[in-house]
Amino acid sequence: MLASLRLKRIIKITSNPHSHKSTLSPKLLHSTTLEQPTEPLTRTQLKTLVLTNYTNANFTNLIQNVVASPPVLFTASHNISTTAPFHPDRFFNLHSLAQELRLNRFDVAACCVSLKSSGSPLVLPNLKLKVVIEAVRMVLEAVYDERFVTFCYGGRVGLGRHTAIRYLKNSVENPTWWFTVRFKPHKFERAHVDKLCFFIQRKVKDCDFVDLIKKFFECKVLVIELGGNSLGKGFPQECGLCSVLINIYFDGFDKEIQETRLRENRESRELDPKMVDSGLGSDVFYKPVKVYAVRYLDEILIATSGGSKLMAMDLKMRVVKSLELGLSLRVDKLNTAIHSAVSEKIEFLGMELQAVPLSVLRPPMSEKAIRAHKKYLRQKEVRALEFRNARARNRRMLGLKIFNHVYKKMKQSDGFKFDFSIEKEVREIFKSWADEVAQEFLGSVDECQEWHRSLTAGDFLSLRHIRNQLPPELVDAYDNFQEQVDKHLNPVKLRKVIEDKERRETQKEEQKYSKGTVEDLTRFCTKVDAPVLLVRKAVRLVAFTNHMGRPRPIEFLLALEDADIIKWYAGIARRWLDFYCCCHNFKVVKTIVSYHLRFSCILTLAEKHESTKREAIKHFSKDLKVYDMNGNDEVNFPTEREVKMMGDRNLSDPKPVDGVLSLAIVRLASDEPPTRCIAHFCDKTTTVFYRVRLLQNSLNVNPLENEKWVQGMGVIHESLNQKCFPLCTDHVHDLYLGRITLQDIDCTSCVDVD
Repeated sequence: MLASLRLKRIIKITSNPHSHKSTLSPKLLHSTTLEQPTEPLTRTQLKTLVLTNYTNANFTNLIQNVVASPPVLFTASHNISTTAPFHPDRFFNLHSLAQELRLNRFDVAACCVSLKSSGSPLVLPNLKLKVVIEAVRMVLEAVYDERFVTFCYGGRVGLGRHTAIRYLKNSVENPTWWFTVRFKPHKFERAHVDKLCFFIQRKVKDCDFVDLIKKFFECKVLVIELGGNSLGKGFPQECGLCSVLINIYFDGFDKEIQETRLRENRESRELDPKMVDSGLGSDVFYKPVKVYAVRYLDEILIATSGGSKLMAMDLKMRVVKSLELGLSLRVDKLNTAIHSAVSEKIEFLGMELQAVPLSVLRPPMSEKAIRAHKKYLRQKEVRALEFRNARARNRRMLGLKIFNHVYKKMKQSDGFKFDFSIEKEVREIFKSWADEVAQEFLGSVDECQEWHRSLTAGDFLSLRHIRNQLPPELVDAYDNFQEQVDKHLNPVKLRKVIEDKERRETQKEEQKYSKGTVEDLTRFCTKVDAPVLLVRKAVRLVAFTNHMGRPRPIEFLLALEDADIIKWYAGIARRWLDFYCCCHNFKVVKTIVSYHLRFSCILTLAEKHESTKREAIKHFSKDLKVYDMNGNDEVNFPTEREVKMMGDRNLSDPKPVDGVLSLAIVRLASDEPPTRCIAHFCDKTTTVFYRVRLLQNSLNVNPLENEKWVQGMGVIHESLNQKCFPLCTDHVHDLYLGRITLQDIDCTSCVDVD
């Protein structure tokens, strides 16, 4: 509590930019790090703490004053924790870790564990090193996040895949040519790390901070592989710091693209008014040249609107040259090709993009739908008429009751003698009824026309020789009466008003139709589709379906418990639904989930219990309910109602898909002593050992063969195959459902159990 009060004092002092240099001393900041933190820092507090070390347009002493402070390490532990509440002091001492970092005695190599395999070994950090890496990531995020360009996505708060897709769907208009930059699979080498550290030193003048990042790469605890399929997938060979470092490495390239976009927008002048006056008129549609760019980690998409193909080719050459010469990256020039946005599809962020007219995204109503809508409107009018008639009938009955009551009172007494006065209320009721009846009567053309005809037809007072024989008062009264009849009951004016209203509505619909037709012919938007062929290939690869495309049981899941089988299917189903919910053909994904995955799970359960599909459905139901020891049911697989209601209304950054799809863990029946759960900061000892089984090893498929493997689907490192680790019940549940990934557990504690 005292630490939080001191931190608030620091924030209050640093809120004034002119006073923090003189009043906030390093001694005071160091004194706050000696106390036991109790609550994690907020983003504002962390940013304020980082800004206290900002002098002369550079950040200094970030290791000494920020990373090595117990509040920051406590916040980093809280970020990677999988339990709440958690107690980091039960695993290591924050103050001793802070002292090691402050004195530059922290040994990175001693906190790494190498897992051997047939291929290259996998180096994983232990829990203490993961806290330090998270603290470094938090500091770099506070330094650089607001300095990145707007089209930089990935590794940033609130700027994930769905945010990038929303930008492509809503902001990119009339794309003509676009291309995606493809990299050859290669890892960050020594030259890339030196260049990255050089970029960091432009803003961070802290040698210890940069040396710590270099040690991460030297010990291979940080591995960045461009052109692969492991970035942003939640695999253990990747960590959250990689995303921030990639954004820093591409920051200079992003700013060059931003300058190119601004320059093209300035050069695109509006159409000269003299050309419009010379006879071009409204048939000329001017589309200025614009450049759009989106980058998600190492995936780059650049599109042009209104420009020629030569312009797009020149832009591609400059982009490739900047990446190869400026960043020393290996660009796959064969796959980095220009595509027509209208006639060709392009793959980006695991989805397919194409420019289509508005009528494709929002198709007009069919004739059947129009007839159904008109029928609904007619039924609505009939219901409204019935309601009005019922209301008039009720009013008439109520009025008769009131008059009957008044008549009885008058017969029983000499006048109105009530205990309470209702004359005012009755008068207001009748007045409101009269107003409504008059408005309804005057709004009906047929009734007004009938009354006007009956009051004006055959009047002998309109004859001149008769008017001369009558008194002037009678003639004037008759003329005034006729004026009032023409004023209120003449249907010509009312009919003219109705006709004008109908004509305006018709003109409005015609203008709307013409505008929609012109926009449909001249405006193109980005349609985002799920790669149906790849999804179906993944369904066949994992053996959800047979060669006929029908659901089938999966044999390597028969060793799991019933609840674990359902959770394994539920993790894949929910991640696919979350990942592809922004796509235009989301119905196909919903069909695959609600039919192939659901019935494959039912058939797997039936195969395990040697029963039929009908018996499995009768026991588990179509929603795949599981009952615990207390008899309470839980539904993990998405229900049919939930699947129908999913869509792109509430988008969020989708969770990794391949972490659950290519992983299965089998419970072991062993007599191992109670062991602590290896999930981050979980101190439960009621654990069970589970063995890891990887998909590529179970199917005997080489992920490097594109013909057999699904393009774009990541692969978990082979060193974890057949490894065993203890997990408690809660974290096994979260791992199956995809709430946590292999990054959220301490894989260095994996063991080999026979």
